[in-house]
Amino acid sequence: MGVFKRLKNACFFVFLEVRYKKTKLQNFLLFQKDRSMYNVLLYYNFSPVEDPEHFIIRHKAQCRDLGLKGRIYVSEEGLNGTVAGTFEATEAYKELVRGLKGFEDTEFKEDECDTVPFARLIVKIRPEIVSIRSPFPLDPKEGGRHLSPAKWRQVLESDDDFVIIDLRNNYESKVGHFEGAILPDVENFYDFPQWLDDVDIPKEKKVLMYCTGGIRCEKFSVLMKKKGWNDVNQLHGGILNYGKQEGGKYFRGKCFVFDDRLVVPVNPNDEEPISTCEITGKPADTYINCANMECNKLFVCSEEGAIQMEGCCSEECKAHPFKRPFDLENSFAPFRRWYEYFGKEFKEKA
Repeated sequence: MGVFKRLKNACFFVFLEVRYKKTKLQNFLLFQKDRSMYNVLLYYNFSPVEDPEHFIIRHKAQCRDLGLKGRIYVSEEGLNGTVAGTFEATEAYKELVRGLKGFEDTEFKEDECDTVPFARLIVKIRPEIVSIRSPFPLDPKEGGRHLSPAKWRQVLESDDDFVIIDLRNNYESKVGHFEGAILPDVENFYDFPQWLDDVDIPKEKKVLMYCTGGIRCEKFSVLMKKKGWNDVNQLHGGILNYGKQEGGKYFRGKCFVFDDRLVVPVNPNDEEPISTCEITGKPADTYINCANMECNKLFVCSEEGAIQMEGCCSEECKAHPFKRPFDLENSFAPFRRWYEYFGKEFKEKA
């Protein structure tokens, strides 16, 4: 009986050891899977940058050393960027930015991605880090009241009398927006000042505004206050932050982003397309650029429509000699610059 007990105990401990090693292996593989993901950062900070021309040379070199790709706009008023790379690289980049004088409080919106959604790295000087082209200065410190995602949702669920303004371009709000929002039919952010002059929103009205990550609200809220609106409120961190914090409640569709993903989910409980394919008329929320390099129109297209038109927006474009090759197996793969498809004759003609 004693031998049996010892044998039983030995088997039990072997079982525990095997299970422990199996759990360690599973955790290791899960860790490796997570580490194989890429990280996408979105940020901005209105803090003065001295000598932007000198800054971009050094900053671009630092980004290259980290293996980052993305787009960073620099001006004397601050930084506005979105970059992607490995987890280690993006962590190092956050430390780099927060190590700059005046940028210690920079907030980053983060998202994981299977691939790097940028083809290259761009670091360039802009007159403004978000272009509204106001005839008078707009200091973000004079802007609206920042509402946390929780507070924003609380206001949406209240009986308050308010209007919601979507501060994105028409092609962005087309595939996703908050319920009941005003969706201005403009193609550029710098068209919003004129839109505001033409729209009829009572000055005593409570105003809620939002954009992708918050930067457009920083300037437009100042503009509204200067023009007489007093109760001006903006969603802190934009749609992306709201999706992370509040699960995207009351947001319909998806959020347009300016990288190879083009759209990302916001509300996991409501991912039904609110737009339709411009080829088939069926529900769709995916954008592609027309495969005709001389057209390059951005339009909503389903996979069926993309296959039917070989990535083009019309029969005319489909028959064009400068149509990019269409990959049937990867119909939504992002298109690249002309020189990856054509020779010098295209550039000379263009």
